[in-house]
Amino acid sequence: MAKKSSRKSGRKYGKAAGKSVKRAMHKEKRGTLKSGRSGKKVTDPKQAIAIGLSEAREKGAKVPPPKEGKKASSRKSSSTKSKRKSTKKKSSTKK
Repeated sequence: MAKKSSRKSGRKYGKAAGKSVKRAMHKEKRGTLKSGRSGKKVTDPKQAIAIGLSEAREKGAKVPPPKEGKKASSRKSSSTKSKRKSTKKKSSTKK
């Protein structure tokens, strides 16, 4: 027999939260899900899940709070730009 976990039994996410995420995923697949402030079309399934969970939290569904340490990944553009500046095109001045 399998051991039971020592933590509390029960659902981590409520049924209402699952319903909200399912609705957001469905809208994302149809291409009608828009992001909050900018209103751009959402194309990433992970972002659709995040939007669904956020809406569920606003409605008061059973959803754990978001993790504090998780932020948007830092972009590589700043390091890439500095590398681009150091490599200059060679101009040929041969006659």
